[in-house]
Amino acid sequence: MKYLKSEKYSTPALQAKIMGPNPVKLEEELLLDHRIPDGAIVCDLGSGQGLTSIFLAKEYGFTVYAADLWSDPEENRKFFDAEGISRTQIIPVKADAADLPFDRAFFDAVVSVDSYNYFGRDAHYLDDKLLPYIKSGGYIYIAIPGMKKDCHDHLPQELLLSWTPEQLEYMHDVEYWRDMVGRCRGADVLSVQEMESNEEVWADWLAQENEYAVGDRKAMEAGGGKYLNFIAIVLRKK
Repeated sequence: MKYLKSEKYSTPALQAKIMGPNPVKLEEELLLDHRIPDGAIVCDLGSGQGLTSIFLAKEYGFTVYAADLWSDPEENRKFFDAEGISRTQIIPVKADAADLPFDRAFFDAVVSVDSYNYFGRDAHYLDDKLLPYIKSGGYIYIAIPGMKKDCHDHLPQELLLSWTPEQLEYMHDVEYWRDMVGRCRGADVLSVQEMESNEEVWADWLAQENEYAVGDRKAMEAGGGKYLNFIAIVLRKK
């Protein structure tokens, strides 16, 4: 696909903020033909260093709560200020995805890119931990790294050049995720499908010089990418 919105975020300074395969391009594909209303209050769940939050605010006009457990809200605030974002349009919050510090039915939507697979592999997570904070009729948009076909019983050696079996346990295929989110009682599953984004978002990540990107090159240069994909999940709260 053509990443018409994302291309302006391809500067070296902004790309240095990514923490995995390009999350801005993943988010753009995820939100093609999205149903989130104009002016919505959105939780960017697992926002990292805030690049996806800026994308949601600038490109879609949402009010964004940048919720992340591992990044520093003050550092993210400085980044948002430097990008000219109003302090009322993006609010950085230190938050555990399993214990969110918000009022019930606060958000019109939740968007989560490259993080849901860490905490969402619990069949009760959606009903117990996330849906209470979303308004009735609100949406959840998820993009996560996955596998074309689960292969945990016989992990390819290419993948093991960069990741341990424990790290790969966070990655599953479309069938796994369709079953997982399908157990949710409080939301309708609108779609679970493989994304087009894969090679290009990986290329953006592997071009970075931080230690994690360098470590991931071993598997990808050996052909490990043929086992991997990205998966988009869309749900609507009942």
